[in-house]
Amino acid sequence: MAASSVTAPADPKPFVGRKGMYKAFAASLTGTALEFYDFAVYSAAAAIVFPLIFFPASDPVTGTLLAFSTYAVGYISRPVGGIIFGRLGDEIGRKKILVITLMLIGAATFLIGLLPTYGSIGIIAPAILVFLRFAQGVGVGGEWGGAVLLSSEFGDPNRRGFWASAAQIGPPAGNLMANGVLAVLTMALSEEDFLNFGWRIAFLISALLVAFGLWIRLKLEDTPIFKAMEAKGDKPKSPIREVLATQRRPLIAAMLSRIGPDVLYALCTVFMLTYGIQKLGFDRGQVLVAVLIGSALQIFTMPLAGAISDHINRRLVYAIAAVAAAVWGYLFFIVLEGRSPVMLIVGTVLGLLCHSFMYGPQAAFVVEQFSPRLRSTGSSLAYTFAGIIGGAIAPFMFTLLLSTFNSWVPVAIYLSVACLLTLVGLALGRDSDVAEDQEYLQPSTELVENDPAVNELVEAR
Repeated sequence: MAASSVTAPADPKPFVGRKGMYKAFAASLTGTALEFYDFAVYSAAAAIVFPLIFFPASDPVTGTLLAFSTYAVGYISRPVGGIIFGRLGDEIGRKKILVITLMLIGAATFLIGLLPTYGSIGIIAPAILVFLRFAQGVGVGGEWGGAVLLSSEFGDPNRRGFWASAAQIGPPAGNLMANGVLAVLTMALSEEDFLNFGWRIAFLISALLVAFGLWIRLKLEDTPIFKAMEAKGDKPKSPIREVLATQRRPLIAAMLSRIGPDVLYALCTVFMLTYGIQKLGFDRGQVLVAVLIGSALQIFTMPLAGAISDHINRRLVYAIAAVAAAVWGYLFFIVLEGRSPVMLIVGTVLGLLCHSFMYGPQAAFVVEQFSPRLRSTGSSLAYTFAGIIGGAIAPFMFTLLLSTFNSWVPVAIYLSVACLLTLVGLALGRDSDVAEDQEYLQPSTELVENDPAVNELVEAR
């Protein structure tokens, strides 16, 4: 039945009950958290371990730059995952790609934990490290778009900011777990033992976490909107070509909106590990604790920010946070000159709070830029390509600017420019159009209500 022949009720509601919404929210959150645990473990190790064991012949600054270069590979490879899995998400479904990406990044992370050092096998070690980092990036590049759609397309479109934030909680939750494990290891082991084998433990236990994530995702059906598209024969045949031909402005808006949050997050959680330890003299535990506390609070502030954006204009909430982040950069570095551990924690928490009020509503904003039939492809392309010019090069540029000018001012300016680009993206973007979802959700009830595969999802509210 064509969508135009169905008359929607005055107060349309999605046909999926709350049980389906909560299952999707949990699957999106847990899977993304587990994948970003893997990614965050690498990020932390790139700052405090890899310069010593994979690039030992280099001086400290060059070693850090080389380690962050391998860190950047994980971002540069994300578009590969976005292109492959984003397209497949619109063609074969959201759920299938999420299972594949979780297995990919989990295997790569586990193998990093087994990788011999430079001292054992020479140049082959960092070469394999780069390859495994690339595989991690491909997995994360395909993960985000599917995870966001999993929770947002099961949830009420009028509350997309909250439901879509499930995937956004993944990075701080994963970062919390990763830094928590590293903090425990650094406190329990001597410096020598941590460098010899302790860091590997954080990578190897990812196998258990990924197994748990797979168990949750395999129990879930695909999203109602994708099932409706499939039933109506409305799946795109060439989604990438169609996005580039018809969705250029939404794509640019979504990409630019991501740059500020990515750069801010890299500054708070990656660069600060190096700057705080090497430049300001904090010990590793103090910096990790600051990141740990900030990440723990983000688990609550991100869904709060998403929910607020459902009641206040989403772009406005996002924009206020971007302006606050640009100002925060200068104040943070000024305060850190006092080398107070308390102010390190306060500054990091405030920075990640600004990040929460951009990143929490971000998933809904990005999804809303694209029509439902092209959401997986459009969202994945925007997420992954923005990551290259945002989070990928940020730690490298921060380190380069600091070593070149011997001042934090260029670093703060870099963050301000990134936030300005985010404001441009928000200005180019559009607000939510719930009618686009209802066009699929309402007729989909009639089309799939007798399908036993989705019988559990069809509930009258």
